[in-house]
Amino acid sequence: MISEVIRDAEERMHKGIDVLRREYATIRAGRANPSVLDRVMVEYYGAPTPISQLANISAPEPRMLVIQAWDRTVLPAIEKAIMKSDLGLNPSSDGIVIRLNIPQLTAERRMELVKKVKKEAEEARVAARNVRRDVNDKLKKLEKDHEASEDEIKRAQEDVQKLTDKIIKEIEHIMDTKESEITEV
Repeated sequence: MISEVIRDAEERMHKGIDVLRREYATIRAGRANPSVLDRVMVEYYGAPTPISQLANISAPEPRMLVIQAWDRTVLPAIEKAIMKSDLGLNPSSDGIVIRLNIPQLTAERRMELVKKVKKEAEEARVAARNVRRDVNDKLKKLEKDHEASEDEIKRAQEDVQKLTDKIIKEIEHIMDTKESEITEV
């Protein structure tokens, strides 16, 4: 029973790390990365649709993304969605493909992105701690219901704390990597 609770905690904490990685993938760091467009939704036949489901996105150069729609009639809608997004990118279309030039990040924009990266990391740390709190509550309930001894619960709580520390250390590493990627000129 205790091992199931700890396994569940580990899964939930790793899901938090996966979410953090996905969030970081959408933050542009000065070089072209198709995942920057993951959150941009295009109005397509009345339904919001991700660009990746409407077009092929490639990075032929370090500072350029090329979007080639499978249906050319959707190009104006893709352009409009990119302009409305908070990415700060200006699409240029020739009727066949859309080109997005990724501008060099200003020092001010880099600092904004670093703040955003730190905020996302803090949210991931809080999520990990919330999982720890939930697990500790479950363990105390097991002890209260006499399904486990006090020593077993104490050991399990120590294991959960070690797991939490490991996850937070991993979050810190991911944050530091992304931060250095952003501040790199």
